[in-house]
Amino acid sequence: MKEIYLDNNATTKVDEAVFNEMKPYFCELYGNPSSMHYFGGQVQSKTAEARKRVADLLGASPDEIIFTACGTESDNTAIRSALEVLPDRRHIITSRIEHPAVLTQCRNLAAKGYRVTEIGVDGAGRLNMDEYQQAIDDDTAIVSFMWANNETGVIFPVEEAAIIARQYGAQFHTDAVQAVGKIPINMAASKIDLLSLSGHKLHAPKGIGALYVRKGTPFKPLLVGGHQEKSRRAGTENAAAIIALGKACQLAGEFMEAENTTVKAQRDRLEQALMTAIPHARINGGGADRLPNTTSIAFEFVEGEAILLLLSELGICASSGSACTSGSLEPSHVLRAMGVPFTCAHGSIRFSLSRYTTDAEIDAVIKELPPIIARLRQMSPFGREFLK
Repeated sequence: MKEIYLDNNATTKVDEAVFNEMKPYFCELYGNPSSMHYFGGQVQSKTAEARKRVADLLGASPDEIIFTACGTESDNTAIRSALEVLPDRRHIITSRIEHPAVLTQCRNLAAKGYRVTEIGVDGAGRLNMDEYQQAIDDDTAIVSFMWANNETGVIFPVEEAAIIARQYGAQFHTDAVQAVGKIPINMAASKIDLLSLSGHKLHAPKGIGALYVRKGTPFKPLLVGGHQEKSRRAGTENAAAIIALGKACQLAGEFMEAENTTVKAQRDRLEQALMTAIPHARINGGGADRLPNTTSIAFEFVEGEAILLLLSELGICASSGSACTSGSLEPSHVLRAMGVPFTCAHGSIRFSLSRYTTDAEIDAVIKELPPIIARLRQMSPFGREFLK
């Protein structure tokens, strides 16, 4: 059984060109890029090329890029740095639908005495900018809003939010893990101070990320020790993964148009067909500006986990919009913040496409999913009652 992989917001296939680019740096060119000898220097020149490739995708300068182990490290570094360089400020602003890498960090800081404001969203997942404007003040050290939501794909107005933060002397950080490589980004024309990205979301391997730090932005490293990354992130460089990330960013730039045309058209066709074939369904965030590859669809009166199990039996890989783990029946914090009705939130499924997604794969989901939903509704007394 060949899988149909539509869970690319969770992780992506490593592009073969990316793998081939990094492969020599395991067993052949394995030198330490910080070494002064020629053998290490070959690796250093290649990591410098990778840094430029990452910067080019972001519309940034290479010296504004710090390589990290993942998006989570980048997020944590950005927030912690802002609090260190602005020690007299005790206020943090974020949103209610951030990734746990940001939300958990902020809540931990709240337990240590920081004042944390979580800005809400409307029913389509759009950030409440009026609430944000009222919350920010001269005590705000950092504002951290994601560029695009990992569950719904809804895009936040981070450029506008960054301008507001600058007016109050606060640093602005965006978790752009889901956005980088899918939509155009130009940091040279932006007021954003800090941006996080993760390699495994754009066809690079797991275990590599980057943090953009705008030139002139006060910064304190999270990891201290050696002088790697110009003393901004200690630890021997993960050279092979850095080189892979650089190649992945180069390819992402080349495929950007296809992401916003071909992939978007596949996503839209999937949505339209399922909305036509399946009653009592809705697109979470459907009224907002979204990433071209992402759709979160709520099917009323069924459980998302049951849908995923039956899809998986057919080789179709997606993810649930519900965080039902270890017996918990709570829907995801994103859908709860959006006010998605209980009967919808538990039956929410996310499909996230990539440039490897084929029309035949979309056709297969359109064919297989409607009978799965009908079957599950017939099995559920709750569903049978409401769908009479």
